[in-house]
Amino acid sequence: MRALIQRVSSASVLVDQKIVGAIDSGLLVYLGIDKDDAAEDIEPFVNRIINYRIFPDSEDKMNLALSDVSGSLLIVSQFTLVANTKKGNRPSFSSAATSVHAFNLYNLFVVKASEKCKVQTGLFGADMEVNLCNDGPVTFLLEH
Repeated sequence: MRALIQRVSSASVLVDQKIVGAIDSGLLVYLGIDKDDAAEDIEPFVNRIINYRIFPDSEDKMNLALSDVSGSLLIVSQFTLVANTKKGNRPSFSSAATSVHAFNLYNLFVVKASEKCKVQTGLFGADMEVNLCNDGPVTFLLEH
């Protein structure tokens, strides 16, 4: 499982030119599910993301987590994050989860995250337009 997280001052997801999810300050989380990922992997990964200290404290040091700043999550399924890009000119998606497996784990991720903070989402499997204002810019790739 991989998550590309971006600290944002705002972010939104549109499907068919309609906003399906939007947040102000918080994290935009692009989530990729691998075929070997399991339900028991979800909660520890959610906790890691929510507790990842990438928000500035009073001394402008990255010391605060999402909960410390009352931020929100915008979670977007991102199948291409699990691509193997190590060689060649075309990504390989052989390690990506099936759509059913990914859908189930994505939904579980959303449920677990919703228990801990405010959450908005994209639309799983849809052609989405993501708009964001990256704060920093601050972007990290986390792997479980």
